[in-house]
Amino acid sequence: MTAGGERGRTAMRAAAKTNGAIRARLLTLLALLPLLITAFASAAQAAPSATSTDTQAAYLAAQLRTSPVYVTDQLPREIPQSTARDFAKVAQRTGVPTYVLVLPAQATTRVDLLDAVHDRLGKDGLYVLIDESTVTEAEAYGVQAPAKDAATVAFYELPYDAGPLRSFERFADAIAQGAEKAAARAESAREKYNAGDEPADLYIGPSDREDQSTLTGVAITGVPLLMLLLVPYVRRWWRRRPGAAPRKPGPQGKSGKQAKGKGKSKSPGRWILAALALGTAVAITLTAPLLFDQTRSSASPPPRAIDLNARLDRVAKGLAEDPVYADPESPRVLDTAQLAQLHDRIEKFGSSKGGGPVFVALVPQIYEDESQGDEEAFTAAVRDKLGGRGGVYIVADPLDGYINVFNYGLALDTYSAFFDLPESISYGDSKADEADDHLLRERLDDLMVILAKTARTDEPTTPGDPYPVTDPIAENELRPLYYGDFWSGLFLGVLAALLFFGLAAAVLGIVRVLLRRRNPEPIPTSELPRVSPAAPSLSYLRETATTEIRAMTTAFGTGETADARSRDRYEATMVLVDEASSAGGSGEDLDALRPAALVVIIVLARATRAALAHEDTTRCCGVNPLHGPAKSSRHVRVSTEGNRRRMLPLCDRCLNDTAPNDYPALLLTLPAPDDDSQRTPYYEDDLLSAAPEGYTKLGRKVRESALAH
Repeated sequence: MTAGGERGRTAMRAAAKTNGAIRARLLTLLALLPLLITAFASAAQAAPSATSTDTQAAYLAAQLRTSPVYVTDQLPREIPQSTARDFAKVAQRTGVPTYVLVLPAQATTRVDLLDAVHDRLGKDGLYVLIDESTVTEAEAYGVQAPAKDAATVAFYELPYDAGPLRSFERFADAIAQGAEKAAARAESAREKYNAGDEPADLYIGPSDREDQSTLTGVAITGVPLLMLLLVPYVRRWWRRRPGAAPRKPGPQGKSGKQAKGKGKSKSPGRWILAALALGTAVAITLTAPLLFDQTRSSASPPPRAIDLNARLDRVAKGLAEDPVYADPESPRVLDTAQLAQLHDRIEKFGSSKGGGPVFVALVPQIYEDESQGDEEAFTAAVRDKLGGRGGVYIVADPLDGYINVFNYGLALDTYSAFFDLPESISYGDSKADEADDHLLRERLDDLMVILAKTARTDEPTTPGDPYPVTDPIAENELRPLYYGDFWSGLFLGVLAALLFFGLAAAVLGIVRVLLRRRNPEPIPTSELPRVSPAAPSLSYLRETATTEIRAMTTAFGTGETADARSRDRYEATMVLVDEASSAGGSGEDLDALRPAALVVIIVLARATRAALAHEDTTRCCGVNPLHGPAKSSRHVRVSTEGNRRRMLPLCDRCLNDTAPNDYPALLLTLPAPDDDSQRTPYYEDDLLSAAPEGYTKLGRKVRESALAH
């Protein structure tokens, strides 16, 4: 064999060996291909989440490199960007390097956001995350600071409406106190809060101001009117209440002119009351604004024009450079490949027949933003910043996943296409709710398909002007106190005064009834013949005697104005009262006296009041002394047995309205001390036998009886 042939065979064997190795490697790669595909797929699925965290954290870290305090431009109604200086001043109180992020609450839901920002920034210090209302999270990296306890203090010590700046101030103060004091303060605040001792709100709302205005109006008219109605009524009620001392009678012989002059003397009192009522109304008017001195309903300061335009300028600038703008402050919902696919679809639609520009803003829509969360108002403002460029504007919220579409100037059948978008595209379904990215890529892809298929029209369509949003500068300003419901409150005050007066009159009426039961008024003299019983019970005599004693002592007073006749009758009555006291009773407790003595007390007490009133009465009715004063005398039959008659003084009823045979039935009989059923004529009692002879002899009989005992 030649050398050349040997080299050829060697080459052939080497080639065969090489081909076998290649085939072996190919077989190995084919065996590993499924595993590689799975690994790539898993990596692709995980990529958006990692990109989301990296992008948001990287952007925020870049902002903190410029300034240690970053305030979002998406909350101008609650936290204007111009407050960054205030947050920076407060941050200096902590005593350690402090980095502050003020972001929308929904954009900070990732628990590792501060960790990610710290990793990107690479600086140790105290990192604080603040949302629309309070400090939500704080972490200390490489420094000694009680971050968790300080956040607890800020959360529990302040009400919800205190505002983020005040919350951060409380947080910084707790940090400056040190770990031990901050921990004790946090525990105390937590215990109070859990026990129900929540801090009171610092601000009131528009409805509260309306209530204050109404209350002020009610007070201005109601209180003075109630004074004018209630004070004279109570004064009269007090003078006429049961048991009240009667007004002293004026001297006899006054002329009508003098009486009229006396009546005029009351007018200064009425004028004084009117002046006091007017002064009260003026005082309430002047002091109500000092009491209800709130002027704003929120802790947020009024935003400036630059605050309200900051986000709009940012979004408009981004859309001018790229038809898709993703908010860098929010978690990223579209990765690079998905953005490229969306750009391709936008380009195809723009080049299609009847198509046009498409602008996609992946920006949160929050109630505290410049548009008050209104997507249409936001879109109109951004379009205005873009010089009124026509096209389809898509607003996709990366935080809640909502999608809204608006057509400005393209010849598209907007009403049938956009107004009837499937809810799975506009709001998302359950799967979209559970996904971190709200499946916005798939939903935007479906939307672009619908947009490409939308029927073209002959005329371009444009929505009307959006509903105006609330003025962000004046929305937290409370109405003046004397405005709106204040005027209706004036009318309600009149009604309230009348209602309260009616209730007060009803209550005083009930009190009058109760006082009458405890302190009954004597029966009027004119009613005595008609209502006085002929066979009174022992309890009736005791109650009537008690009432008459009280009325007599009230009328007699100190006795300075009493004449000799009234004083003589008063002293005779008090002899029997003293007899009850010596027996263990009192003027209010006459249980120790027998029925005859009780009748004498009633008769003499009434006679005393008659004398004090200058009434010329000297005798009581002889048929029934309880009938009151006698008018004249007549022979009457006092017993049903025989025809015996007696000359007795008679009251008006017994004299004129009684038949001769009816007198025995009207004759006063007294109960036996131990048995009410056994009764005897009153004149059979030695003490009462002098009653028909006149009050003077009856009083003498009382004194003689007292001396005999």
